[in-house]
Amino acid sequence: MRELQARLRAEGVFDRGPTAYYGPVTAAAVSAFQKDRGLPRTGETDVVTWERLLARTDEPTRNELYPPTSQTMEEPDPRCTEGRVLCVSKRSDTLRWMKDGEVLAAMDVRFGSQYTPTREGVFEVFLKSRHHVSTLYDTPMPYAMFFSGGQAVHYSADFAANGYAGASHGCVNVRDEAKIADLFGDVRVGDKVVVYS
Repeated sequence: MRELQARLRAEGVFDRGPTAYYGPVTAAAVSAFQKDRGLPRTGETDVVTWERLLARTDEPTRNELYPPTSQTMEEPDPRCTEGRVLCVSKRSDTLRWMKDGEVLAAMDVRFGSQYTPTREGVFEVFLKSRHHVSTLYDTPMPYAMFFSGGQAVHYSADFAANGYAGASHGCVNVRDEAKIADLFGDVRVGDKVVVYS
């Protein structure tokens, strides 16, 4: 899936980093590629579509398959430069996992709407829940790392499928499941969370 998305991105029809999720955005990109190549517009990656895509694109590099983030990151907040920190920027829609000022991982994130805003400030991870389901919204929150009340950093299938067209209920949504799975394995209860704009 990542290779498909990276090759579609190389063709200019997929405008985000690979997420390994085949949702409506990926289907629309496949359909756009099919239209450009004079193929039936199904939005499904059949053998002919795949072979045409292979013929037109180079094999993706590791960075193309697993880009740090599709967003441009500014200098991190000074509060992020010491210790183990989930450094979350509302300005650049990014999360950086940092240890003593070194960025170990970066990923795209989205936030709550104006009606359910994501809190800003300095917090700590107080609970981790791998298979969490929100009791308030009855919504899956995989890889949840809670930092302020019911607000958590967690994977969002909706964000993976629909991008920035939606919003969370205040949580920090991550759309790359592989990245947040790795992050979840590394983050400890008590690690600092800095959310800023």
